[in-house]
Order: sequence, then C-alpha cells, then structure tokens
Amino acid sequence: MRTSRHAKPFAGVETTRLQDPVKNAMPTSSALLRFSARLVLPLALAAVLLPACSRHASAPATSAPRVVVAPTVLLSAHDRQDLTFVSGVVMSSSQVQVASRLMGYIRAVNVHEGQTVKAGQLLLQVDPNDIQGQVIQAHSGLAQAEANLASAKADLVRFGNLFKDDAIPRQQWEQVQLRYKVAEEQVAAAKAGYAMAGSQMRYASVTSPIDGVVVQKLANAGDLAAPGRPLLIIEGQGRLQVRVQVPDAVFPHIHIGDTVNVESGAIEVSARIAEAVPVADPVSHTHTVKLDLPSAAGLDSGSFVRVGFALGTASQLRVPASAVVDRAGMTGVFVVDARGLAHFRLVRLGARTGDTMDVQAGLNAGDTVVTGNLDAVENGVRIGGGNRG
Repeated sequence: MRTSRHAKPFAGVETTRLQDPVKNAMPTSSALLRFSARLVLPLALAAVLLPACSRHASAPATSAPRVVVAPTVLLSAHDRQDLTFVSGVVMSSSQVQVASRLMGYIRAVNVHEGQTVKAGQLLLQVDPNDIQGQVIQAHSGLAQAEANLASAKADLVRFGNLFKDDAIPRQQWEQVQLRYKVAEEQVAAAKAGYAMAGSQMRYASVTSPIDGVVVQKLANAGDLAAPGRPLLIIEGQGRLQVRVQVPDAVFPHIHIGDTVNVESGAIEVSARIAEAVPVADPVSHTHTVKLDLPSAAGLDSGSFVRVGFALGTASQLRVPASAVVDRAGMTGVFVVDARGLAHFRLVRLGARTGDTMDVQAGLNAGDTVVTGNLDAVENGVRIGGGNRG
C-alpha cells in the first residue's frame, strides 16, 4: 500500500526521513568558500608572474642595433646634357683606295693586310701582255713616221734646188713642202703614242701613293684588275677621325668646332666636330659627320665607338658607383634613414659617367646612401660616421 509523502507516521514507530539524492549532492556554502580560495590563489600568482616573464622575453627586441662605421653621401640632382648616342667608326683622315689603271689579270700581290708600306713601294703587278703589244705597235708607228719624215726631207732638199733653177713649177714645190710638214706632224704624233704606251706599261706595276698601313686586301693573284676597281686600301699614319651618320633630328644641333663625347668600352675621350655634310643621304636620311680625335685617344682605326650629341639639359640624379652593391642578384644601395639605420633599396641605374652612375628609379634627391665598408653593412645596422640626412 502506497502512502502519501504527507501522511503522518504511526505512533510509537520511529521513522527515518527520506533524503533527496540531488540535494545531498549539492555542496554546502563552506565547501564553496574553501574551493574558491584554492582557485583564486593560483590565478593571482599567474597574474603577477606573467608580466614579469613578458618583460624578460621582450628584453632582446629592445637591444641597441649593431654599429658599422661607413662613409655616406647625401644625394642631390644636377643638370646634365640630354645626350643622343650615335654609332660610329674610327678611321684615318688619309685613306687611299689603290686601283690599277690597266685591265688585266693580277700576276702577284706583294703585300698583306697589316703591313706597313712606304710611298713608291711595289704593291702588286698586273699582266702587261696587252700593253706590251701596244708599245710594240706604237714603236713601229714611230719608226715608220720617222722614215717618212726622212724621205720627205730628202725630197724637200732635192726639189728645192730644182725650184731655184725653175725646173719645176711652184705648185709642185708647194706640194713637196706640205708633204714634209705632214711628215713632221706624223712623227710628233707617233712619239706621243709611243710615250703613252710606255706610260701604260708602267701602270702594270702598282705602287703605294702614301706612307701607311695596308688595312684591307680586296684582290688576289689571278683576279682580273680593271680601272676603277679598288684592289687595296691603305690608311696613312695621320690623325684619326670618327665617321658617324647622324639622323635629321640631331643634325640641327651639330656645329663645327663643338666638342662631343666619344665612348668605346672603358675608353672615353672628347672629339671636335671637323666636318658636317648638310645634304642628307636620300636612302638612310642621315648626314655624314666627321670628328677629329686627339693624338693620345687610345683608339685604333676600325674601332666601334658611340658618340653622344647634346640636345639640351635635364635634371639627373647620380649615385657614386662605390655605393652600388649586388645582393642575391639584386642591384641596390643602402639608404640611411633619419635614425641612422641602413636599409637596402633596389635601384635601376643608367649610364656611367666617371665615378658616378645615373639613377633612373629607386632613389630621390636628399637620400643618404652608404658608399664604403659595404661588406659589413646589412639591413637594420646603425651607420656611424659620414653624413646622415
């Protein structure tokens, strides 16, 4: 029989109160206080110790950067000439193209390229067989004319005596005189022909017209020589010139007597404008300009050069070449900030002029760059010494 929770117990019977298991599981207030004390104490200790650990961990980040003593320079823009570069070739001012005045096969070439020759030295020989025939023919004509002149002279003497004795008419005497004069003219013409044939014979031996160096050989033994066809090129040992072809846009800025810059590899010299042809080539639309090089230019004939013609001025930032470094295949410089710390910065450079290089991108006027002791410089080091902007 089920009894109600609120039923009264039987008299005289001791009853035991039933306890709720959930209520029995709930902690008392004193237990809660003891548990809270045990939890708060470790949290308080952690709150005190963590800041101290944090201060010890961050201590290395605030240490002073390494100091490197290195020279620096403050960059500033300068006016420079706006140059247009044109390719040119060094050549001698006295260059001669040697050709034969005869047509014939070349018997022998007595010089080679690079050989130094003197004026009058034998260079090559042309087969003179054709000319020899002309010489023989001219000599025969001269002999015939001289024989005819001798006969006319004998007739002149004989018929002169007859005319004095009135043995012949005047008309016949005049014909004898005319025949003698014609014979004299024929002898003169034969002598001229013989001399011309002899001079042609001399042209079979081609000699050097100047002292110089054979720079190019255009024919070999067995080739056919013809008048006007160059066989050898000889350059005299005079002053050197640079020959360039200048575009129409550049030519108005060129004036005879001006000085321009000539570059060839590591060689850089100044040259004077000596000649400027005002008429442009109808095919290339360029003008021929010749420049006189100084005697100690260090350039040889045939060298390739670049000539810079100034078209005006422009502002240009330059950096010392000693400041440029290569780090991991990247070209740059170390820039020093206002705190004196170095930072690697990539740059794009242009032409080099002396000890400086043109800056196309990456730097500005007022930047301070490191110019020495670059092996010891790296990002974040403090630069000591020099100028700092």
